[in-house]
Amino acid sequence: MISVLLVDDEALVRAGLRLILESAADVRVAGEAGDGQAALEAVGSQHPDVVLMDIRMPRLDGVQATRRIVAAGTAKVLMLTTFDLDEYVFDALRAGASGFLLKDTPAEDLVSAVRVVAGGEALLSPSVTRRLIEEFARQPVGHTAQPRELATLTARELEVLKLMARGLTNAEIAAELVVSETTVKTHVGRVLDKLGLRDRVQAVVFAYETALVRPGGG
Repeated sequence: MISVLLVDDEALVRAGLRLILESAADVRVAGEAGDGQAALEAVGSQHPDVVLMDIRMPRLDGVQATRRIVAAGTAKVLMLTTFDLDEYVFDALRAGASGFLLKDTPAEDLVSAVRVVAGGEALLSPSVTRRLIEEFARQPVGHTAQPRELATLTARELEVLKLMARGLTNAEIAAELVVSETTVKTHVGRVLDKLGLRDRVQAVVFAYETALVRPGGG
């Protein structure tokens, strides 16, 4: 059973999320919080597997709350926002969020996202992946030193990392490289392990920050 903490400053939104999640046999709502500070307290007392976190809230926003929760290693965080161009998207990803979805995401996709994040994977909607790339596109181009860890990757692992940075799923990477999805999962796992990264969200950020890939570079 996957336990979820709902964090949003609108009670009506929390009620809707609860209704959706509790329709799934393998998900239960452990509690609710109306702001980031209350979320930290609830995580400490309820010990949820996943925190469904809004970004813009009073007292303590979702980005700051996410940073503290991830640092403590107590739960996975799945971010929710109304707008795909929210200026906090990049900050939320760097804070350690394992996923990012829009509030108009279909109910079945929301439940699926909770399962994915609870299972230790990361999830980005296509619009959020584009937003991340746009963020890097606005940054000045300059020389970035390549981390020594990159040298530990095989040519195929490096290729997989670049494809992840383009926002491709494991199935899409498998089709691109003409290999099985199981093989791709193995490569992804090795990439994360060698680079000391938590999930594929961190891998995407890493690839752009180290200039391994460039926005628009394909």
